[in-house]
Amino acid sequence: MQHSAAPRHYDDYPFIVIWEVTRACALKCLHCRAEAQYKPDPRQLSLQEGKRLIDQVADMEQQPLFVFTGGDPLMRADLFELADYAIREQKLPVSMTPSATPKVTKEAIRKAKEVGLSRWAFSLDGSSAEIHDHFRGTKGSYEMTMRGIGYLQELNIPLQINTTVSNYNLHDLPRIAGKVERMGAVLWSLFFLVPTGRGQQKDMITPDEHEEVMRWLHGMGEQAPFGIKTTEAPHYRRVAAQERSRRDPAARQVSQHALPPMRRADGLGRAPKGVNDGDGFVFISHTGEVYPSGFLPVSCGNVRQSPLLDIYRDSPVMRRLRDKSLLKGKCGACEFKSLCGGSRARAYAVTGDYLESDPACSYIPKGFADVPALSRKPVKP
Repeated sequence: MQHSAAPRHYDDYPFIVIWEVTRACALKCLHCRAEAQYKPDPRQLSLQEGKRLIDQVADMEQQPLFVFTGGDPLMRADLFELADYAIREQKLPVSMTPSATPKVTKEAIRKAKEVGLSRWAFSLDGSSAEIHDHFRGTKGSYEMTMRGIGYLQELNIPLQINTTVSNYNLHDLPRIAGKVERMGAVLWSLFFLVPTGRGQQKDMITPDEHEEVMRWLHGMGEQAPFGIKTTEAPHYRRVAAQERSRRDPAARQVSQHALPPMRRADGLGRAPKGVNDGDGFVFISHTGEVYPSGFLPVSCGNVRQSPLLDIYRDSPVMRRLRDKSLLKGKCGACEFKSLCGGSRARAYAVTGDYLESDPACSYIPKGFADVPALSRKPVKP
């Protein structure tokens, strides 16, 4: 089945499905949401269970993007059998986010190309070995990352660079951007840290720094030869809409609800509206638990007991996350809530309530003073 026209809302189908094929990983990253372990969990989905999950994804009328993640996907012995089944037999667009370890060999990357993986994503969290290796908790990770990127370039496989934005590398982002450009990456995907797993609140940049980074990204994105995407930073869409409105007053009437048009395609397509935790986005853990995202650890069901699409559509948690009228505090009062909605994962991590305000956003919405005081309680320190 081919990817059909994307829906205008995500009540019925997710835009992207992430499957944590294993939790095993050789790295010890400071921010790891999975708190990865060195050996595969014996409870992880079997080969046959994995194929049944792939069948369910392929059967969706609005076929999503499908990502194999981990842990480190390469720690799963049957990874390429699963990828071959998803791509060749079920015709799914699949990408993968492996860790930069000795398992990233030229032969492994050649296998990925042979089965038809549409993209390979590497994490680069610093422009130097000192910064990157500290963040990844493993000496030599930077060198292995650069070696793997070289293999991708040699084999002509599209490259995506993932960067987690934190206090460890905030000052280094311009230099990382320069490396992304020189590598010829098609997409720079920036993850804004959520304090879950090994990630801690002290590692997060401030709300004002979030705003500054997003305005810088938007300005750079106007000229950069690669695409820019953010994860757990839906207020990037609000920033983009505001910047567009400043340049084009005629755009103001639609900017609160519509995404600005993209300058370029990045090879896999983009969502027609913002994707958020549980709203266009769904995550399946290595044991089959279904979450709104990997950063929002509230289980909505398990694919071993219920079909994925039923969980996505009918879980009370998922339904609440898609109802922007339920948002509280600043997010509930914000005129951009249909476009943005705030990071539900970060709200949950900091306040314990996934409907509360995103603590990383510095924007004060119009009319916020009219919101009842109880809804404006400060987040927990």
